[in-house]
Amino acid sequence: MQHMTSQRTVSESNRSHILEHLYRNGVCSRAQIAQALNLTPAAITKITARLIDARVIEETGGIEGRKNRRSIGLTLDTDRFHVISVKFARSIVQMGIFDLNGGCLSSQTLPTVTDETIGETLQAIRTNIQTYLEHDDSILAVGMAVPGPYLRDVGRIAVVSSMQGWRKINFLREFADRFRVPVFVEQDARAGVLAHYLFDSVNTCDNLAYYLVGEGVGLGVMENGELINGSLGAATEIGHISIDVNGRPCDCGNVGCLERYCSAVAVHEEIVKRRLVAHASSMNHARACTALFAGAQDGDRRAQELVQEVGHYIGYGCVTIFNAFNPQRIVIGDIMSQGGARLLTAVREVVNQRAIPELNDSTTIALSHLSADATLAGGAATAIIQFLEHPSTFFDVS
Repeated sequence: MQHMTSQRTVSESNRSHILEHLYRNGVCSRAQIAQALNLTPAAITKITARLIDARVIEETGGIEGRKNRRSIGLTLDTDRFHVISVKFARSIVQMGIFDLNGGCLSSQTLPTVTDETIGETLQAIRTNIQTYLEHDDSILAVGMAVPGPYLRDVGRIAVVSSMQGWRKINFLREFADRFRVPVFVEQDARAGVLAHYLFDSVNTCDNLAYYLVGEGVGLGVMENGELINGSLGAATEIGHISIDVNGRPCDCGNVGCLERYCSAVAVHEEIVKRRLVAHASSMNHARACTALFAGAQDGDRRAQELVQEVGHYIGYGCVTIFNAFNPQRIVIGDIMSQGGARLLTAVREVVNQRAIPELNDSTTIALSHLSADATLAGGAATAIIQFLEHPSTFFDVS
């Protein structure tokens, strides 16, 4: 029995490697795949035959092979299969349908969520997912991105600053086993780093950090192409690292947490306090921050000062990321990345002053430029990674 289990594991691993190779490289011949993966031609023929029979991959026309011989190409049609993504961001919930390349085919933003309307929002999500599935037979899975720290095995969020109602929700209980396709849940920043790893054409490294600065502050880190998770799934929670031991209290129980200074919630508080945007108190966090950035762009000196302050706080987080994880690339995304070049300049000012020079010289810091919101795309990436790594969950290929 143990031998059979081991054999199945090896077979699934080989199938996964073949799918990932086709996903990354496009059309390839069986010989090219065998050489790249160090598998025998016989093994490749057997595995790809099952994948073709299950309509996971397909043969294309002839391609140039070794010694100018023509070979039959194999391809994974990334336009053919779709996934549903759901992004939870406290008061903002978005949904979308994506192809396997991260192309957003459609999206919608649900009505603003409050603690009192969380139940209605969950029901709306379930209804929308069911409608998507009824109208699109090509949907393989649902991927969800939720605020952290997310306790992966338990299915709930440990802390949600400024909107504690989400802590009562068990996402696995609410969504798993309710649909004809599987549902996968990931912490939002880790979903974001998966999106950049899969979809960002600029990214060429396997040591990557996605620094989410939205209604919350989070971090997702890939080390040699693998997510850093921690024992409970709550690793890399940079938003709850204190930058001031005597600072502002945080809902997590700590004080001076980074999230209390540069999240959209914290910045919205400052906008209202400093009276920088007319009627800001009646706006949601994203709209207030967008108005702040517009004012800074139009030359409002006080708005520019706040954007610079926020950039400095984000920069303190970057220095921590440097020292804790030493990535090759840090991508800053979500609401606060709309601060653009002014914000990024302030980030780099702090990094240049405080980071170890060798780490600073070897690390790129950039704003996210994905065509879709990185966390929403990250929900899709969460589902796509599961498809690539565990194809037998989705198709009878054994």
